[in-house]
Amino acid sequence: MTVTERGAAMPENGLGRREMLGAAGVAACGLALAGCGTGDAQTQPSLKGKVIAKTADVPVGGGKVIEDLKIVVTQPAQGVYKAFSAICTHKGCAVSTPKDNVIRCACHGSEFAADSGNATKGPATAPLAAFQVKAEGDGIVIV
Repeated sequence: MTVTERGAAMPENGLGRREMLGAAGVAACGLALAGCGTGDAQTQPSLKGKVIAKTADVPVGGGKVIEDLKIVVTQPAQGVYKAFSAICTHKGCAVSTPKDNVIRCACHGSEFAADSGNATKGPATAPLAAFQVKAEGDGIVIV
């Protein structure tokens, strides 16, 4: 340790207390962000093959939020099923049940396309994370 003009101890590597705390904060933020999944089935293998909704529960032009899985399932056209993370990419609020082929976030008004998950109205700019799904019998399954 060396001593500065003010008599404060400073480590030999030249990093002071503020620099060390700043570095620790950056590292903690990085770890927190790394823990946020993308929502795709590749990062959640336990969902593969799982029936997440019944086809009869997902209307054409609408959808259904599967709250316990944090997934929203849509049917933008007859027989076409899509699934996305139900967490808004703006501030992490849960999205509402889709209507008129739009997935809305009630917290700040963001809107997403029911066929792609793309943000169509801000403040969100990033799309919802997508899941690959298919209709199997009367169920919608993650593939």
